Amino acid sequence: MELLVAGGSQVDAGKTTFSAGLIAHTGAVGFKPRAGNDHWYDHDDVHAAVEGGRLYGKDARTLATASPGTLAPEDINPVHRLWRPSPGPDSGLLGQTDREFLLDRAGDRYVVNDTLSLPDALVDTLSLADAVTVESLDTFNAAMEQYHLPALSALADTVAETSHAVVESYGDIARPLQQMDPDAVAVVQPRRVRIFKGRRYMRACEVATRSPQEGTLEERVSDVIDFIEPVAATDLPALSSAQRDDPDRIAAAYGHAYEQLLRVAKE
Repeated sequence: MELLVAGGSQVDAGKTTFSAGLIAHTGAVGFKPRAGNDHWYDHDDVHAAVEGGRLYGKDARTLATASPGTLAPEDINPVHRLWRPSPGPDSGLLGQTDREFLLDRAGDRYVVNDTLSLPDALVDTLSLADAVTVESLDTFNAAMEQYHLPALSALADTVAETSHAVVESYGDIARPLQQMDPDAVAVVQPRRVRIFKGRRYMRACEVATRSPQEGTLEERVSDVIDFIEPVAATDLPALSSAQRDDPDRIAAAYGHAYEQLLRVAKE
């Protein structure tokens, strides 16, 4: 069984909390194909990872810890991006005026933005001697094709071979892997979750990709769900920080939503 958790808002939708509880409820393995964090806003989390010569975020760590076995965050999260705020007005390598891309971990390789200087803590602790450097959008796209896409494709194979998988998307992106066949999809936002049949949701992703409103390979959840109606929806209660830190307590609080999701997945 493959379950996809996507976010109905770009930030703080509650995807990871919902996913961690779903993992506890089902005994599934959690996956976070793509993730990212910010060297400024998430400095403590970044420091905790890089001081050990690694790069991962708290979402992947949460899902790996909640999953059965002894998985590392990198096992379930092949692509992680590190950002930092940008004072502007330049748009930077990836065309964003509010933040700039520092480096990616794509599988076991680092891809480094060569148009700026990395913070000393990253240079001193990460193994960047054989990192791939990019200085333009063209070279970055070439690096993505060589390193990012194979890493994501290998994870998609792993997901397909896993008997019970929970795949969490990132931001408000509708599908984190192009090769997916979820049985059901949960679109989470503060206070509620909407549940969709997997195949109908994926068909809507294809329509949204071809639509003039988006026209890119990464569909936004809001565009996708314009084309379909949920088969179920339910409210999610607010949780304390202690509850959010305990997947079993999340599972108890959100159990009614998880049972609805599983019923849709089995139909």
